[in-house]
Amino acid sequence: MKSIIYDLIYNQKGLSLQEIAAHVLVSALLGVVIYISYAISHRGTVYSRKFNVSLLILTTLTGTVMTVIGNNVALSLGMVGALSIVRFRTALKDTRDTVYVFWTIIAGICCGVGDYVVAAVGSGAVFLLLLLFGAIKNDSRMLLIIRGSRSVEGEVQSLLFRRFSKKAVLRVNNTTPDSFELIYELSARTLNKSRREAGDICDPIYALGSIEYVDLVLQNDEISG
Repeated sequence: MKSIIYDLIYNQKGLSLQEIAAHVLVSALLGVVIYISYAISHRGTVYSRKFNVSLLILTTLTGTVMTVIGNNVALSLGMVGALSIVRFRTALKDTRDTVYVFWTIIAGICCGVGDYVVAAVGSGAVFLLLLLFGAIKNDSRMLLIIRGSRSVEGEVQSLLFRRFSKKAVLRVNNTTPDSFELIYELSARTLNKSRREAGDICDPIYALGSIEYVDLVLQNDEISG
């Protein structure tokens, strides 16, 4: 039993130069595929070329690391220990960026252990899925913020109910003895439809009188880093 464990830890078969080159080159090629996929499917407000290049390099690095580790238990444990002390604090702007990071790591691992078919088939499937669904965006949410005199608060709420019915949700109602502030949440689609049918919403609100301001604020799901 001791000899088996010793052989498993220390007596590992080395790779030839051709095998090492194949692992690294194939992982680099898949990194290019990931680079192209990210460039095509990205629909955020800001496209980061640096992040996209980092995905390509991460795939190659993962493949290289897995080539070094191979089936060597001692090296794999040492690598886990080394990586456990590193803290990554990069904020991802889009949840899809997390998918790409995992894709690069998995592709690199597959290439590093020589499973080129699995890496190619899996990457091809992910590429097609992201090509089909990667451009899907959530309907942007709008915040309608209204501040004015308490004397017209009821009229404002009635006007918005007639205009949007239940599609405009009241999120905040701040009041003082003399003024009020209402914050409604509605979708951009609902607001645009209302504009086409009945014109801009700001004009009839100001027509009520005693209104300080009417603000429209766009919300989205992106995380700024």
